[in-house]
Amino acid sequence: MCPQACFFRETASMKILKTLTLRGPNYWSIRRKKLIVMRLDLENLAERPSNEIPGFYEGLVDILPSLVEHYCSPGHRGGFLERVKKGTYMGHIIEHVALELQELTKMPVGFGRTRETATPGVYNVVFEYVDEQAGRYAGRAAVRLCQSIVETGSYPPKELEQDLSDLRDLQANAALGPSTQTLVTEAEARNIPWMPLSARAMVQLGYGVHQKRIQATLSEYSGILAVELACDKEGTKTILQDAGVPVPRGTSIQFFEELESAIADVGGYPIVLKPLDGNHGRGITIDVNSWEDAKEAYDIASKESKTRTVIVERFYQGSDHRLLVINGKLVAVAERVPAHVVGDDQHTIEELISITNEDPRRGEGHDNVLTKIKVDKTSLAVLEKQGLRLETVLNKGEIAYLRATANLSTGGIAIDRTDEVHPENLWMAERVAKIIGLDIMGIDVVTPDISKPVRDVDGVIVEVNAAPGFRMHVAPSQGLSRNVAAPVMDMLFPPETPSRVPIVAITGTNGKTTTTRLTAHIYRQTGKVVGYTSTDGVYIGDYLVEKGDNTGPFSASMILKDPTVEVAVLESARGGILRSGLAFDSCDVGIVLNVAADHLGLGDINTIEQMAQVKGVIAEVVHPEGHAVLNADDPLVAAMAEKVKGKIAYFSMNPDNEIIQNHLRRDGLAAVYENGYLSILEGQFTLRIEEAVNIPMTMGGMAPFMIANALAACLAAFSQGVDIEDIRQGVRTFTASAEQTPGRMNLFNLGDHHALVDYAHNPAGYEAVGEFVKNWQGQRLGVVGGPGDRRDEDLVLLGKIAARVFDRIIVKEDDDKRGRDRGEAADLIIKGILQENSQAYYEAILDETEAINYGLDKVEKGGLVVVFPESVTRAISLIKQRESV
Repeated sequence: MCPQACFFRETASMKILKTLTLRGPNYWSIRRKKLIVMRLDLENLAERPSNEIPGFYEGLVDILPSLVEHYCSPGHRGGFLERVKKGTYMGHIIEHVALELQELTKMPVGFGRTRETATPGVYNVVFEYVDEQAGRYAGRAAVRLCQSIVETGSYPPKELEQDLSDLRDLQANAALGPSTQTLVTEAEARNIPWMPLSARAMVQLGYGVHQKRIQATLSEYSGILAVELACDKEGTKTILQDAGVPVPRGTSIQFFEELESAIADVGGYPIVLKPLDGNHGRGITIDVNSWEDAKEAYDIASKESKTRTVIVERFYQGSDHRLLVINGKLVAVAERVPAHVVGDDQHTIEELISITNEDPRRGEGHDNVLTKIKVDKTSLAVLEKQGLRLETVLNKGEIAYLRATANLSTGGIAIDRTDEVHPENLWMAERVAKIIGLDIMGIDVVTPDISKPVRDVDGVIVEVNAAPGFRMHVAPSQGLSRNVAAPVMDMLFPPETPSRVPIVAITGTNGKTTTTRLTAHIYRQTGKVVGYTSTDGVYIGDYLVEKGDNTGPFSASMILKDPTVEVAVLESARGGILRSGLAFDSCDVGIVLNVAADHLGLGDINTIEQMAQVKGVIAEVVHPEGHAVLNADDPLVAAMAEKVKGKIAYFSMNPDNEIIQNHLRRDGLAAVYENGYLSILEGQFTLRIEEAVNIPMTMGGMAPFMIANALAACLAAFSQGVDIEDIRQGVRTFTASAEQTPGRMNLFNLGDHHALVDYAHNPAGYEAVGEFVKNWQGQRLGVVGGPGDRRDEDLVLLGKIAARVFDRIIVKEDDDKRGRDRGEAADLIIKGILQENSQAYYEAILDETEAINYGLDKVEKGGLVVVFPESVTRAISLIKQRESV
């Protein structure tokens, strides 16, 4: 190999800068909710395509030949590898390798995107995942694998096997149990949302007040008395015996000395010994026929019982059957056969076990349809009892059992017998479920023939089970699969019963919090419990649940998990959508207020068009019967209508807006500001809500952007059937006060002058507040600043707008400089002021507290001090101190 290639291999490098885990509809995909976004610096591989890296194609194909199944852009099998051979960049290759590593560990994924950022050589590598920990691991492993091939020409097979083993472990540890997964799959088929809860492996189905909870196959209808009774095997047997149900003759003991008399009490051998409080067949020994075996079985059962209590029962001949009763109805019956192998005249029992375990349906524990058979002390004892050993070669058709009990978790199989059950046995099972009182119950019956009445064939109910496994019914080894999750969903969510609460999601560059609070306030007029999230906290009803900026998916989940919430109003900011995606899969109303140049250059969103795509996620997740409420005066927002799957409703400050007029001609729904009124329009129908001067938040009709916010909130409520009188009452009683909307046009009367606090921090926000300020009759003094992480040109523009709006300007800085030097952000704002007006009256006081106090001291009588603070709480506190003087 040439020295140049060797040198390149020695110095090749890549660096993962950041990894995001998206869990809901997002900027990259609405439909594919589970995505990893890996920000990757290719460093000196950035300009080197794969065909220029010696041996890379060969090394990749050698270690991952299955990549031939990736189609990629040529659109055919092997298409991706063709791209690698002809030359593609490393980010694209890592995307495909991360997907393939998951595919090799039986995690089906397929979606991926790789896009270069504004930073040369830095890419966003986006790929789908099943389990988020496994997905993140796959990304790191893909980088290691490609790095190794670049540097050495290969990736050690042992390292690949370790990667795949680690991925399998991560998936197994995070996966839902088979029964829970069955229920979740059925919920998804019915469009019932679900989310895991943080304790006791519980899962929530549905949202808010309509939610139901499950834990495996326990539901919130599973009463504690019934569950406890089912766990008490002796108590269960007593209750059933008193009800005339056939149960085994038996007794319970706590001391070994009682064993001999207990055997006599049940009529002698053969007997069964099992722990009083065991499960999954642990500690059970059946068909015991001698004192020596009885002593050993006693020790096994006693160790498995928390109370050291052992049940001694008569052993009944027959097959083990599980009868599943849900909501009082028998829905499935399975015969369970203990773990076994069948002879073929050739292989030893040990070899037959290995062959049986190669069945792809068998896995570890509950990971798969069947469980692998394990050779241990118990299985050896069972073989010995049959006069067999692992080395024995069985005759063709001869059966060797490896377990005495028929649990699937120990390698047993299931045969569906649902259609064979005798009507009397069906009646008995449903009666037993009512006697015990369980909503979901497994009944274990020993009988030689389930098609005949249990009483007629000396059969018995040996026990009942709370939280019965569904695996044997959903995926039996033989016979029909039974959809046993359906009756559970029918029980939890009967036909025509809702599983969701109305969700109103609100986004935009400016006005989100005010619109969120107003929308929640309007809904409260209906008497419903409203949960909402905003930049100042999470609220449920009239109370603050958590203070702080709560506009991301975690806060939204808090609302959707609350069992008292009847309506969810969720402020959804740019940051949360980019970092995690949405917390919900769809909404009833998606409001997009506006899109302006703010936060550009952050999170690889560099243009206003890209920002519109981020905000547009809210419009795209509106379900088909819902409404996307869009600002017809903002071209970027109005254009979002093209991707909306639901209905469209527009709002506008101009009743003659062409989009509005065309929409109304199609009998569309809209809200406009006309002749001083906020009005709802539908086709030719006009419904006036209220005159703007009577709506406190519009500052007497002098704050146009507040009128626009009110239009959006009223339109959202009206589209969801809220009565017009409730909407009117809502807008009349909602004020932009420090208590109701802190930091949103809070106007204070300080006697001989006024003060206004608004959290505007971008050019569009400054312009909106300026529309109100320009109407002020008196001096207009602005205390201005801007976040340090904004672009230079954005801070300069803030200065220009300030120069146009204010007579006197005090420039301050945020405490959090966000990466800038002290005074740097202020200098850029001053630069803008002077560009706009070289004679502008300005001063620089960098400390925010000092700047606010100075402005309040210096404003002229009858003037207005406008504060754009970093800390709304601090600004309001400083002003209120003067208000009370």
